[in-house]
Amino acid sequence: MPKNKKTEWQVGDPTISVVSDQFCNPYPMDLMVTRKNQSFSKEHYQVFDPSGNLLLQIDGQAWGINRKRVMTDPAGFTILTMRQKGMALKNKWEVHGGESKEREDLLFTAHQSSAVSLKTSVDVFLAENNNVKKSSTCDFHASGGYSNISFKVFKSDALIAGVGVTHKFAWGSFCKGKCNFRVRVNPEVDYAFIIALLVMVDDNEN
Repeated sequence: MPKNKKTEWQVGDPTISVVSDQFCNPYPMDLMVTRKNQSFSKEHYQVFDPSGNLLLQIDGQAWGINRKRVMTDPAGFTILTMRQKGMALKNKWEVHGGESKEREDLLFTAHQSSAVSLKTSVDVFLAENNNVKKSSTCDFHASGGYSNISFKVFKSDALIAGVGVTHKFAWGSFCKGKCNFRVRVNPEVDYAFIIALLVMVDDNEN
């Protein structure tokens, strides 16, 4: 976990592609993410670009054991599936490409950093590092959430997303289960990966 923000991912830095190259842009992206509770047990996220175009949708269970959330494109094609493994003090998620559960389609795993913390945070391990010892360094680290009015993702000590995350709070929206996030994704960074982490951190916090 980085102790200090030393650098930020910039134009010309290596591409960070976890889900797919198609979600990497050579310029910063400001995304609007909305979350709405569709029922007591289901939540729906939508991701828009600054022009209001729908880019991604995430649907899934808000409660239960072995929950899953599915990310799709605007046409309904499944991009990835996030599955929470059991109910433990330290949550763990496994993320596979498409609807798969197979090991060869694993993209990454995310483990809650601490069972007791004032701020939700997760350590992220790419598929190729998933079987290494737990003491090894994670590939990415994400922290923050709605109540912290912040969300940041680091690769080592480099900030790759989350600068300037804000939300508009209104009691009417809160009572209806609606929340809005603004997320900045740095250049050459896979925004589908970043949104998946935001959903996990937000889910863990709630």
